[in-house]
Amino acid sequence: MATYLIGDIQGCCDALERLLETIQFDPAGDRLWLCGDLVNRGGQSLQTLRLLYSVRQSVRVTLGNHDLHLLAADYHHPLGDCRNRELAQILNAPEREQLIGWLNAQPLARWSKKHQVLRVHAGVIPQWDHLQAVRLGKEVSAVLQSADRGKYLDRMYGNTPNKWRDNRKGWSRLRLITNILTRIRFCDAEGRSLFNLTGAPGSQPDPFLPWFKHKHRITRDVTVVFGHWAALGLKIRKRYIATDSGCVWGGKLSAVRLEDRQLFQVKGLIR
Repeated sequence: MATYLIGDIQGCCDALERLLETIQFDPAGDRLWLCGDLVNRGGQSLQTLRLLYSVRQSVRVTLGNHDLHLLAADYHHPLGDCRNRELAQILNAPEREQLIGWLNAQPLARWSKKHQVLRVHAGVIPQWDHLQAVRLGKEVSAVLQSADRGKYLDRMYGNTPNKWRDNRKGWSRLRLITNILTRIRFCDAEGRSLFNLTGAPGSQPDPFLPWFKHKHRITRDVTVVFGHWAALGLKIRKRYIATDSGCVWGGKLSAVRLEDRQLFQVKGLIR
């Protein structure tokens, strides 16, 4: 039995199939821990969801921003008339309800006590520990499972507020939790985030740093696994593993075997 950490697939089903062949994935014993952004841009999002749903007992997902965008499209386009053709294929599929329902039930953060690993799509601010990240992610999940799902999906977009306070309330609190867990790349020591900056480390203004570079972040005592940041690329470090190796941009799709951190890669989308 092995556990594989896999970064942003983004609808590159061909690459995913080749990667599963490379690691000789056995759904009866192995586990796939996916860091979100399963869909969008690769052209095969429906096929990707179908494949993952078929082995869902072996798959554990943390939602990414593109996954949330699909959930919003599902809510806003009940007839499937979405301008994004790739997402429209999902919305017009006969198994739309079960695929969306499965995705909607996935959390924004997961914690493995056994492996001392926190998994999110993007990152965490220095002030959060692993338990708080999971707990706050559950606040968003609770709304996604509630009658207020549509209200949340209407209000989750935007870059403000950008600084965490424990006493924040309402939709601004949920939006900020969502943005931190699914969109963060840079923040300052106080947790103020730059959500609209997508470049590589070094492209940020002072006093901002990549979120994992802050010396006093509380999650330094655990391993954080994340994706989201193609410009950062694959990084396997003691206290963090960055899994987005730019599959949809002509890079590679990567799997890191958690037990020994062995790396497996296949070529990504060929444009």
